[in-house]
Amino acid sequence: MKRTLSMLSTALVLAFAGTAVHAQVSAADAAKLGKSLTPMGAEAAANAAGTIPAWTGGLTKPVAGHVPGGHYPDPFAADKPLFTIDASNADKYKAQLTPGQIAMLKKYPTWKMNVYPTQRSATFPKANLDDTMANATRAKLVSGGAGVTGTTGGVPFPIPKDGLEAIWNTVMRYKGDTYAMNWSQAAVTRDGAYTPVRFEYEYDFSYGNLTKPEKDREPNKLVNFLQTVTAPARLAGQILLVHETVDQLKEPRTAWTYNPGQRRVRLAPNVAYDNPGTAADGLRTNDDFGMFNGATDRYNWKLVGKQELFVPYNSYKLSGNQVKMADVLRPGHINPDHARYELHRVWVVEATLKEGTSHIYKKRTFYIDEDSWMIMVSDKYDARGELWRVSEQHAINFYDVPMFYGTIEVHHDLQSGRYLAMGLRNDEPKVWEKTKRSAADFTPAGLRGIGTR
Repeated sequence: MKRTLSMLSTALVLAFAGTAVHAQVSAADAAKLGKSLTPMGAEAAANAAGTIPAWTGGLTKPVAGHVPGGHYPDPFAADKPLFTIDASNADKYKAQLTPGQIAMLKKYPTWKMNVYPTQRSATFPKANLDDTMANATRAKLVSGGAGVTGTTGGVPFPIPKDGLEAIWNTVMRYKGDTYAMNWSQAAVTRDGAYTPVRFEYEYDFSYGNLTKPEKDREPNKLVNFLQTVTAPARLAGQILLVHETVDQLKEPRTAWTYNPGQRRVRLAPNVAYDNPGTAADGLRTNDDFGMFNGATDRYNWKLVGKQELFVPYNSYKLSGNQVKMADVLRPGHINPDHARYELHRVWVVEATLKEGTSHIYKKRTFYIDEDSWMIMVSDKYDARGELWRVSEQHAINFYDVPMFYGTIEVHHDLQSGRYLAMGLRNDEPKVWEKTKRSAADFTPAGLRGIGTR
């Protein structure tokens, strides 16, 4: 299928295709940030057709009725769909769809994409934007590309030169400081049956944490987090503790689990790569969480260019409390009447499995929002090279922070007809809650204490 690349991305691809150059950008190019480029490196101007507006700073003011920690009222509730894409007209829009989205439209006659006016709502705290702009001339990949040096916060490569730099931007983008949140996931069968699994999460970011002095941040540490299963009863009490590093070849991710039946804490070395995710019924890998996470060493990363695509965006209705979880989950896919798609420019990054390594995905194509560096869609291929799974990240701007953050993450298995929906907060009274934690709260000893309460 023919893909249209922007002039900017085409120039980048021609200049750096097939190379492993990781030098910093020039001062002249860096000076474009905050001007012709946004602080995050996106094209600030509208597209030629006027269907993507100019970025004017994103959404930074709370909407009336918002209660801190609670669900986010929809700032774009008055918007009406411009048109709907379904199996009958998919060919008309194929240049703005991923192969996975086209496959979804063909497989499920009930799946559709309601396309709304584009709202470039994504933004982040000023300190994070300032760090990002400064990173353009100071951040570097370590030898071999397994990590990043020269930065303590912000997106490291706002003007990426290759796919590896682009994927590090997604891994290290701002996701908050120290907080807790609760949500459910559901592995939905072909006929629509599911048993919700409820999780409680606690995150304490080290990299880019705007509430911690630099001296209190752990070197090479991205985040510590706790995952506790609270339902159903047969799984309740299982706890996962993860110490997530940046350079995972130098210092691998460390994980521990607590099993309430055994009342023991054990190391969990398999919480990585393509090992199955927690209670996911085999529908996602560990490195599918958040669309991609963890070490980058098993793939070759190619920056294909930039494309205008219809992607899930500003999904306030889908993830809000005006819709119940039972209203979201349907056979084959989530309820498309509650989802919102918009036309956005995305970076296209292709990951192909290296010879001599293993992973259940032979190839993965990531479609990364230029305004937030969030992966919005991912197409994944099996060992035969056939399209296997399609993932979408529905996201909103947490406008009181502000940060653009994922809500409902959906992993579709085209071959089995099943899917996994994660991040279901519709029935939760709170979306997130700021907490005060230190590294000492995220230790195996602390995990044992939580488990035996």
